Amino acid sequence: MSFQVEHVDRQTQARAGRITTAHGVIETPVFMPVGTAGTVKAVTQEMLEQLDARIILGNTYHLFLRPGHETIFQLGGLHKFISWNRAILTDSGGFQVFSLGDLRKIREEGVEFRSHLDGSKQFLSPEISMQIQSALGSDIVMCFDECTPFPATRQQAEDSLELTTRWARRSRIEFDRLKNTSQSTAINPSLFGINQGSVYEDLRRQSLEQLVEIGFEGYAIGGLSVGEEKSRMYDITEFIASQLPADKPRYLMGVGTPEDLVECVARGVDMFDCVMPTRNARNGQVFTSRGKLNVRNAKFARDERPLDEECECAVCRRYSRAYVRHLYNCGEMLAATLCSYHNLAVYLDSMRRIRQAIALGEFTEFRACYLNKLQTNSE
Repeated sequence: MSFQVEHVDRQTQARAGRITTAHGVIETPVFMPVGTAGTVKAVTQEMLEQLDARIILGNTYHLFLRPGHETIFQLGGLHKFISWNRAILTDSGGFQVFSLGDLRKIREEGVEFRSHLDGSKQFLSPEISMQIQSALGSDIVMCFDECTPFPATRQQAEDSLELTTRWARRSRIEFDRLKNTSQSTAINPSLFGINQGSVYEDLRRQSLEQLVEIGFEGYAIGGLSVGEEKSRMYDITEFIASQLPADKPRYLMGVGTPEDLVECVARGVDMFDCVMPTRNARNGQVFTSRGKLNVRNAKFARDERPLDEECECAVCRRYSRAYVRHLYNCGEMLAATLCSYHNLAVYLDSMRRIRQAIALGEFTEFRACYLNKLQTNSE
């Protein structure tokens, strides 16, 4: 993987660049649709290609449990298994294990947990996470980390980041061992470290210094958007993003709304992912140029307008709010597909416009206009 910064905004930390992987070029800032179990829910790979998604996420935890990384390895790797010839980033499984709560036990060696599928006892460690991701053939591999809960005391946050650092070092060693071996389907993969430290700035800096000492091809900001106030999330992002290596991609994990994307690009972030576009779509909530809209509301029963009158996606060019609402009321699967496609179109088009504004030196004006329109939702 290589990364080049091509444009930097003069008034903010926003920057535009290019990540080159074995499966294509990714223009940044980029939003990465989440394909938890080898699929971005409710949309096909053809649809993702129509939307020009250059990279999607796979989930180590879920693919480990079902169908199993050995099966995917035998079938030629995740790209071939899901018929996706563009880039894939896989998370480490750490966040999903963190989400299990009482169903998992964390110790130095790794995490013992009960499968949410059948209750069977399972174990993940930095080494096993690297082995799974190597078998999947990910272009970008994430270190196995402990996602610090919120709220966390300073001592809890410090203990968590120290464990994450030790696991990061073990991840690095195992990742390097696996490269170019018969246990891998990856082509020139890259490993990203994950910064932790909760909302404590000095711990964030300490975590970063330790990660840089180990050395990674990219750096992620983890442990945010887990319950803290949005203003605090922005503050921590701004604080640590500006200190991440300038010549490496900066990835803010699990964030967020269209507003979050614009605000965090301004703070120096290059990469984002979030389940929100597809998860909200399945519940009838769509994102528009003027904010969120719940298409299931009765007032849209005879509304002939598209989901967003300013959107040019295939759904908005063809279908009305009234029809989409009807699909939800009938329990038709197509409702989730149409809204998911539209929401992803909004996210990906927003990133395209952000990149263009940065390149033209107009990001500050774009940011103000974009956010102002989101706040004037009249639906």
